[in-house]
Amino acid sequence: MGQDLPIDRPQSAATRASAPASAENGPLIELRAQDWRTFTDTEDIAAWDALAKTAAEPNPFYESWNLLPALEEFDRSGLVELWLLKADGQLVGLVPMKRDFRYYGYSMPHWCNWTHANCFLGAPLIVRGFERVFWSHLLARADHHAGLSLFLHLALMPGTGPLHLALSAEIRQSERARPAATVVCEERAALVSRASPKAYFEESLSTKKRKELRRQQRRLEDEGDLTLKRLKTAEGLTHWIDNFLDLEHRGWKGKAGSALACDPRTARLFTYALEGAARRGQLLRLSLLLDGKPIAMLANFICAPGAFSYKTTFDEDYSRFSPGVLLQRENLDILEDDTIAWVDSCAAQDHPMIDHFWRERRIIAGHSIGIGGIVRRRVFSAAVQRETGRPAKGIL
Repeated sequence: MGQDLPIDRPQSAATRASAPASAENGPLIELRAQDWRTFTDTEDIAAWDALAKTAAEPNPFYESWNLLPALEEFDRSGLVELWLLKADGQLVGLVPMKRDFRYYGYSMPHWCNWTHANCFLGAPLIVRGFERVFWSHLLARADHHAGLSLFLHLALMPGTGPLHLALSAEIRQSERARPAATVVCEERAALVSRASPKAYFEESLSTKKRKELRRQQRRLEDEGDLTLKRLKTAEGLTHWIDNFLDLEHRGWKGKAGSALACDPRTARLFTYALEGAARRGQLLRLSLLLDGKPIAMLANFICAPGAFSYKTTFDEDYSRFSPGVLLQRENLDILEDDTIAWVDSCAAQDHPMIDHFWRERRIIAGHSIGIGGIVRRRVFSAAVQRETGRPAKGIL
């Protein structure tokens, strides 16, 4: 199984003073659904951004600067709802939810957290201390608004950490036995180390492989002036984005039709997300340049105490020099940032490059949970046992 990432983020005294101390002190708790198109004014965004900064687990894909542009591109009809948990009127939890009628290719109505092809984590944003309260209210709402939905499916969830532990506890300790099962469980590469970048690099790759990378870098330097550019500001961002989209589109993803620029919606979302992250100081960009022309590019989202390696691309005309791997070696410098304890690769399990480079693993899971009355839960239990071959007795 994957490593239990040190996801918890420390809270300053000022943060603790401005947030409800705990769910046990008796604040008025309310979870309601809201059309996301009506949750966009200045005060709403400010509350959303404050929630993201104090969330028990960071998730850049559900922050305002990333989720709203995604919804504007892929849910213009407003089928997605924001389920908002408030304590004494203060926003302490948020997740996008949708009724869906397709489940892994099958016709099966259900509630689910909303994701899209370029969203790599489905964890709700929840203020620390309200994890269990959030899940209790979310499950209760799913019960009361089940409609035609047979169950609740939570996709791309962290398989360890405070949100996972709270959800597991809520399922186990429900007054009525609530059937549930983990139906998807993958491990993707993560970076979790106190080693220096040089030490981590030497421990990750064999002497032979390191020697080969040094040779490739020297050969690449023979081709022209090789430089690295690392940016944490919005300097030249529009030009950088254009170069990234063009570089990716000229490669195998463009030929396969999966490059961001193949769909105007994904190209716009990439642009808006990077611009939003940059405005909030949450974007780290790396570029490997040959005679001033980018041959490998990488965008990280910074969400202390974590970071997310969002998108990377390289010029396939230089693939014999492994420019993408050379850039990932430079990306190890993120280990020197004292505010970052871990990095999520956002890569698929068994990724051919990053899995050999980053040694740690993060569990990403999909959970299906029974909702509604006894009969509905029994039908769900039978269905999930057929799907997984195991009784629906809780999530892993």
